[in-house]
Amino acid sequence: MNFDLTDEQLAISRLAREFATDEVRPRAEEMDREEAFPYDLVAKMAELGFLGLPFPEAYGGAGADTVSYALAIMEIARADASTAITMAAHVSLGATPFYLFGTEEQKQRYLVPLAQGKMLWGFGLTEPEAGSDAGNCRTTAQLENGQWRINGTKAFITNSGTDLSGGTTITAVTDKRADGRSEISNIIVPQTTPGFTRSKKYRKMGWRASDTRELSFVDASVPEENLLGKRGEGLKQFLTILDGGRISVAALSVGLAMGAYDEALAYAKERRAFGQTISKFQAIQFKLVDMLCEIEHSKLMVLKAAWEKDNKRDFLQTASLAKLYAGEVSRRVVNEAVQIHGGYGFMDEYPVSRMYRDQKINEIGEGTNEVQRVVIARRMGL
Repeated sequence: MNFDLTDEQLAISRLAREFATDEVRPRAEEMDREEAFPYDLVAKMAELGFLGLPFPEAYGGAGADTVSYALAIMEIARADASTAITMAAHVSLGATPFYLFGTEEQKQRYLVPLAQGKMLWGFGLTEPEAGSDAGNCRTTAQLENGQWRINGTKAFITNSGTDLSGGTTITAVTDKRADGRSEISNIIVPQTTPGFTRSKKYRKMGWRASDTRELSFVDASVPEENLLGKRGEGLKQFLTILDGGRISVAALSVGLAMGAYDEALAYAKERRAFGQTISKFQAIQFKLVDMLCEIEHSKLMVLKAAWEKDNKRDFLQTASLAKLYAGEVSRRVVNEAVQIHGGYGFMDEYPVSRMYRDQKINEIGEGTNEVQRVVIARRMGL
């Protein structure tokens, strides 16, 4: 068993760490406070190849593996979760559907500019009444005279309303099956489609510098060829996308925990109480040791899932385990980081305050903790 990273994986990790340390971290508090989408940082990520990291060079990507992608997400999330989710959602949810299910013409039209970072793309699965119950899709798309006529609403969609957003791929009910259940298909909806509107950005607890909106479709019409993949396989396709996406969200959770640990360790070495730095007190030492132990454990779980995906193994259970555990680790580690900071941890001037707010969504997005346990239990044969 070899735990050594390749030279390429190490190089990508170092590049992401330098970018995060030099350009993201100094801006994180301001972006969170002003809820400002980081257009310049997105442009820099595109320049560095991060927005197309796991896609082949033939489609504008960097040709890296999933392990490298996970490492990059960790390092960027270590500095700012909003910037990390902008990258992760774009790659795993926005661009990957085109890579896995698109025709060659769709790959050239959409995947290439997405991998190059020339535009961002949304992933429209969740609805006001269809979150964990993803099959309860209410948005419809009727095929009429060679056009899909779309009506419905999508909720909590990332990267859907920025100046760089090129559109959103959505699930929609396209017919009724013989068994009476909904036939769900994936439809590509460009940003300029008449009848397609985006609400104002949500006011969020965390991830404040990322773009998240509700989408509405009122007789929005797109050509028949905007069907992505086979008709009737939309839900199956998006569940496949979520399997891979869980690796990126798990990596984000690990990175956030790493960042909180960094802050807590540095603060403990500086803060003095009772005549010495608080790092000298065993109560603080034990907290930091436990934090590091859980971070290392969750990191290994994420990298194992990424390795299995790269090696064409069945990674579904491993990805769910990693996503579940890393999300809960991020909660515990950030909570302890705030505790170590004491009253200062409650102040937004300190990064752990932002991290405390950012971490909660890691236990909800890409499948809640409860859904992960259901997925894992089924794989256990329960």
